[in-house]
Amino acid sequence: MNEFPPHAGEQVTLANWRTSPFCQWGFQHVREIVPSADIANDPDNVHPLDAVPTNLADFRVEADDGAIDLDAYLDMTVTDGFVVLHRGRIVAEQYAHGMTAQTPHILMSVSKSMLGLLAGILIDRGILDDQALATDYVPELAGTAYVGATVRHLLDMRAGVEFNEDYLITTGPIIDYRKATNWNPLEAGDTPSDLRSFFSQLSQSDGPHDGRFHYVSPNTDLMAWIIERAAGQRYADLMSELLWRPMGAASSAYITVDRLGAPRAAGGMCMTTRDLARVGQLLVDGGRRGEEQIVPQAWVDDLSDGGDAPAWNRGDFVEHFPDLPIRYRSKWYTLDGASPILFCLGIHGQYLFVDRANQVVIAKHSSRGTPLEDAHETLTIRMAAALRDFLS
Repeated sequence: MNEFPPHAGEQVTLANWRTSPFCQWGFQHVREIVPSADIANDPDNVHPLDAVPTNLADFRVEADDGAIDLDAYLDMTVTDGFVVLHRGRIVAEQYAHGMTAQTPHILMSVSKSMLGLLAGILIDRGILDDQALATDYVPELAGTAYVGATVRHLLDMRAGVEFNEDYLITTGPIIDYRKATNWNPLEAGDTPSDLRSFFSQLSQSDGPHDGRFHYVSPNTDLMAWIIERAAGQRYADLMSELLWRPMGAASSAYITVDRLGAPRAAGGMCMTTRDLARVGQLLVDGGRRGEEQIVPQAWVDDLSDGGDAPAWNRGDFVEHFPDLPIRYRSKWYTLDGASPILFCLGIHGQYLFVDRANQVVIAKHSSRGTPLEDAHETLTIRMAAALRDFLS
């Protein structure tokens, strides 16, 4: 994308924007590829982040071939944006591949965790009921595998819905899902689809609701539909009004939408790395900014303390994080230990880590060509724990 217009083989398109090398540009220019809805900030209410650079020259993290420094780690994991906060101040910040502090970058499944915070706000206000059935809000789900599933089942990824979340397969429901969300181009003979009508395809159960942890991205898009029904407002506007503006984001975020305007809450939110770090700082501060309680304190505590370890251990992601004591609650992961780390992750290397006790936040945007890379995921978690220890 360096010439105007770029040569055909170098053009980033809807067909290639999530593959290497095109993703390095694509992940920073998503709204030029996929339709989107703005999540407005309040420029008169920005949470300032003072920069107090810390010398990390002696920091090391253990990789497969031995200890490496931070620069080597960031390069190895194809990092585009990296911001570290300690006690509310920026102690480290780096950008690469054309990204700057003002560039919004896609979150992928970290978007799910943003929905988890919005859901907590709405539940606290009595607008949403996490014990209610999904069909109470969306009766269009009759005849699907979601019958009998509650909002809580969707939040915790414990709905018994058959769906293969394999990012590398080229046929099947996941491809139909991507086309429905506007993330993949239609092929010859395809009928234009949309996200809400896609749920009618999910008619098969793979087990009981409230069973094992079963990662199904459409669950989160369904949650966005439920949220819009419960609140009577667009998802993007709710996110702006209840989280983004009061939190003090410095820039507007945005979220991809399908051809009828349904938000891709499972993966389509885009924001700057600094604003992602601000989300982490909000959790460090117990959901409060100044005198305003934005995310309920009890909800923030439940993100860390809730979740079902046995359900996780029987679930889909254990193979990606072997031997790590992890729980999942309301779209957030917790790494248990003497000082638990709350985190969220997205494919291609998107991460947010929050150690509330030690007041450490690590935000990371990446453009790795592979969706999941087990060695990189475990290395990144190891890096976060080591950097937390180094700073505290």
